[in-house]
Amino acid sequence: MKYTSQIEINLPIDKVIELFDNPDNMSKWMDGLQSFEHLSGEPGQPGAKSKLVFQMGKRTIEMIETITVRELPREFSGIYEAKGVWNSIKNTFEAIDPTKTLYKTENEFRMQGFMKIIGFLMPGAFKKQSMKYLIDFKNFAEKQN
Repeated sequence: MKYTSQIEINLPIDKVIELFDNPDNMSKWMDGLQSFEHLSGEPGQPGAKSKLVFQMGKRTIEMIETITVRELPREFSGIYEAKGVWNSIKNTFEAIDPTKTLYKTENEFRMQGFMKIIGFLMPGAFKKQSMKYLIDFKNFAEKQN
């Protein structure tokens, strides 16, 4: 499953990148994020691995992030792997004007086992969750100004 989501943020691109690129901010806009732990590689750089733990309802989900591209302020991309799910996310940022930034994500999901059934039956849930993170980041970022 592949799809793209995007949102306009009413901040200059430099401020958006500063907020996005700080791992301490992740729990302030990623609903359910319980912990973020660096595992290997140079933090924030391609090849670096981190463990993210999310609480989603009654379920605890652990995923491993592997950074694949870091070309900020233009792109930050990674692979996110959890039980039965492989997810590639390409985050791109574009200055619309001096006070606005377009934040876009290109998502690709590959699922196995039970998660393949969930993905087939409820593709909208994945798109909705991706959009929720964009909206939550926008709200967090704009409140920092």
